[in-house]
Amino acid sequence: MPRVKRSVHARKKRRKVLDRAKGYVGQSSVSYRKAKEAVQKADNHAYRDRKRRKRVFRRLWIVRINAAARAEGLSYNQFVAGCRKANIELDRKTLADLAVSDPAAFAKIAERAKAAL
Repeated sequence: MPRVKRSVHARKKRRKVLDRAKGYVGQSSVSYRKAKEAVQKADNHAYRDRKRRKRVFRRLWIVRINAAARAEGLSYNQFVAGCRKANIELDRKTLADLAVSDPAAFAKIAERAKAAL
């Protein structure tokens, strides 16, 4: 079997890892071994947090809707139940945006939800 010389590919591979680790603190941006570990850990966090971000935003929307609904004299679950009965099919993201940017429109929705209860 012929001998395989890997120096170009190996250097390219290491360079790629070190480029991704640029800006990391200490040896993590200089040493290939440390950089490889840091990049791998960063990838794991990125993968996990792409899933987590969806949960975090949903929680934020619920908090905003709850605050706006309580200002209208409803709790969050009463508001959501009223919306369901009134056939208001707005998702939490939209409702939270309305609660922050257009309180008057949210108040009208809350009135319809209250009437449906």
